[in-house]
Amino acid sequence: MLAEPAQPDDIVIVATPPFTHYELSCAAIESGRHVLCEKPLAMTSGEAHRMLAAARAKQRLLGCCSDRFLGIPTTAEAKRLVQTGALGKPYHFTFVQRTQRNRTGIEYQPSTRWFLDRSKNGGGTVMDWGPYDFATINDVLAPVRVEVLTAWMANPTTAPSWPADMVFNVEEHAGASLRYHLGDGTVVAVTYERAACTHGKPLSGVEIEGERGAVRWDWLMTSGKGELTRSFDKDGKVESTTAVMTDEGGIHLHHKPLVYFARRIRGEASPALINEQAVFNFCCLRAVYECVETGRAQTVTWGEKL
Repeated sequence: MLAEPAQPDDIVIVATPPFTHYELSCAAIESGRHVLCEKPLAMTSGEAHRMLAAARAKQRLLGCCSDRFLGIPTTAEAKRLVQTGALGKPYHFTFVQRTQRNRTGIEYQPSTRWFLDRSKNGGGTVMDWGPYDFATINDVLAPVRVEVLTAWMANPTTAPSWPADMVFNVEEHAGASLRYHLGDGTVVAVTYERAACTHGKPLSGVEIEGERGAVRWDWLMTSGKGELTRSFDKDGKVESTTAVMTDEGGIHLHHKPLVYFARRIRGEASPALINEQAVFNFCCLRAVYECVETGRAQTVTWGEKL
């Protein structure tokens, strides 16, 4: 396929397991085609940077499918509230998503066991869902520098329901404390937690707290509807308003990455994650792993090595 002459708007979609993303994406870019890669973008930050360098050299676009939950009304409104200063100076972002039993390769899609093998997937639930999580956090806050101050990972023990020889060496519960530096000098503390398996209580909470108000919202809107609640002070008391929003875009969740990417190729506005932004987001989630592995804080700076 790649031996055929490339057309200006050709797109190669790389939808294979992560350990093949780097080689296949670079081969497609080298052929003169744009590449839309499944999440996670690569296995390591180094691979992601080299993929971007290849795209730049060929003047092609490198996109990532981690934008499936971008462009929905609730997140767009939360972003507007931050950008317009309606919440005052933001100081804390909570992003917690905990399910008790939803491990990809076990309870969810049990046939895709490679999700549980670090050599094939690069990690566990953070590599699986983290691309969506950091795409959302970074879209709303638009950081210029991200520090992962502390991080931890665990794999809670459950009764095995898988073959004895199956490789299962990834985390299913993780968390991190981060510091986001925004372009105007604002520093926002970010509390991040993601679990596909925990013996604790299931939780789902996405909220930004600012000096003059807070907002929490349904960032997934998987049913096509979602709530956004804004809380603020009125005469010394807390007042809250809740809006129910509908995603009337008509684009299916799994179609969005390709639709978004095609629009960007045509020069149209879209929330597609491409080039520097796709790599920056990926490096943020990889920094969580590097913090755990080294025991040291990690920093990802916009424009650095990009």
